[in-house]
Amino acid sequence: LQTRMQSLQPDPKAQYRSVYEALKKMVLTEGFWRPLRGINVTMLGAGPAHALYFACYEKMKKSLSDVFQPGGNSHLANGIAGSVATLLHDAVMNPAEAVVKQRLQMFNSPYTSVLGCVRTVQRTEGFGAFYRSYTTQLTMNVPFQAIHFITYELMQEHLNPHRQYNPRSHIVAGAVAGAVAAAATTPLDVCKTLLNTQENTALSSLKIRGHLSGMANAFSTVYQLGGVPGFFKGVQARVIYQMPSTAIAWSVYEFFKYFLTKHALEKKP
Repeated sequence: LQTRMQSLQPDPKAQYRSVYEALKKMVLTEGFWRPLRGINVTMLGAGPAHALYFACYEKMKKSLSDVFQPGGNSHLANGIAGSVATLLHDAVMNPAEAVVKQRLQMFNSPYTSVLGCVRTVQRTEGFGAFYRSYTTQLTMNVPFQAIHFITYELMQEHLNPHRQYNPRSHIVAGAVAGAVAAAATTPLDVCKTLLNTQENTALSSLKIRGHLSGMANAFSTVYQLGGVPGFFKGVQARVIYQMPSTAIAWSVYEFFKYFLTKHALEKKP
């Protein structure tokens, strides 16, 4: 839904006024499973990407907190740790989610499968196409994760000051952190979507030939086509997507962190 709603020059059959209308139209005209297209490639990359992500975050958070605020919780350390963890996470997820998934989700997508999409992009655009938006992705995700982790830790300080395992506080803090970070970085996400999809109708309307590349070009193109409101297309879908996503991610992570820590302590003499 987010990819469709961020389209700058959508096909008349793919123009939506709300998340509900977009979902309803997609199901009625393209089939019940159409909104889930591309989820398999996301699931394939999510495991290793999140393992690197949280492992790096925990290690750096502890090391940097000891430097910035010995014995305490440093928000600066949380932000830096989240930003560095993003470099590893996006190296895995950018080709899978940002390129393949979004091309599969576009209206009238010429791709019928993940493997077919990968082969076509590789043959016609080269390997570099899978990382065309990597720097743009980092430009968006570094501030996103910095805001995300700082907000989560701030929420935990208020909801769970003793930092015990508390599923409710993890879910609420995760959802709020995801919503705040998603709303704040929507303009960057719109530019990233344009770079990933290389939306033909939008580029043709401005007589842009070849492939659009670079954050500066993407910002200029979005502004020419949609003005300031264009940078916030799909903000509702983005927030709705991120809230449960970050809530689930944090609750699962905190559960296994608690479970493994408890198990390790029980094994000690």
